[in-house]
Amino acid sequence: MPTLVLSPRYTSDSRDLRAAAVAAGWRVERLGGWRPPDRLRDHDVVLYGEPLFVEVIAAGLGRALIDAPFDWLLGLPERHRRRTIELTTMGHARTVREPVFVKPADGRKGFEGAVYGPDAELPSTEAQPDDTPVFTAEPVAWEVEFRCFVLDRRIAAMSPYLREGRFALSADGTWQADAGDAGQAAAYAEELLADKDVSMPPAIVIDIGRVRGRGWAVIEANSAWGAGIYGCEPRRVLDVLARACVSRDRLQPGDAPWVLDPVEVTGG
Repeated sequence: MPTLVLSPRYTSDSRDLRAAAVAAGWRVERLGGWRPPDRLRDHDVVLYGEPLFVEVIAAGLGRALIDAPFDWLLGLPERHRRRTIELTTMGHARTVREPVFVKPADGRKGFEGAVYGPDAELPSTEAQPDDTPVFTAEPVAWEVEFRCFVLDRRIAAMSPYLREGRFALSADGTWQADAGDAGQAAAYAEELLADKDVSMPPAIVIDIGRVRGRGWAVIEANSAWGAGIYGCEPRRVLDVLARACVSRDRLQPGDAPWVLDPVEVTGG
């Protein structure tokens, strides 16, 4: 019987996942801090919460986390990127004179990924030193954006989340997309997952969208165990979370390239 372990921070996503886990007969435990109780070591643990919290708890419980490497997007064929993307440093990004999209490369949100230009200065050198690795990208206009929870190269759950830069949230609290956009998104996601030139972790979240004037492309990959679910079916999300958090003695042969390096856990 899996045990869904949640972070101390209450969110609508964590509440929805908790309800889905209870309905599925899972155990659920919301921790009060960042140190897992020893009794959880014997449980089939599935983790969800803020990325660093999950990494710390996984290390403490001897669990392996499945994720895409930080440079996964760079390895995609151009037909799945539809814009120029480079891995560089904050120091170099500060020398770029024209508007450019900049985001942290290490997967943690050290600052907001956005288009920066003369009127939107990058973080200071005190906050983000010049050697900080970042991604820079050609600014493009995303018309619609969808989140896909992916399990073994199949779509487990999908939801729209942005339309013309605004949350695709209707007045009744549901996430809505035009039927044509939803159909195109599903078709492109299937095309991406079937592409033999695209390597894919067994459990991951892939954001896709339509670039104005260029077509459908991948926006980014996200760790399943830290991603917002938007309008995705919570029960199906749980299946992806379970595959993304594995006991190290139960890793499958193909998992090795996707196992996240564990964080160092110190006493105290």
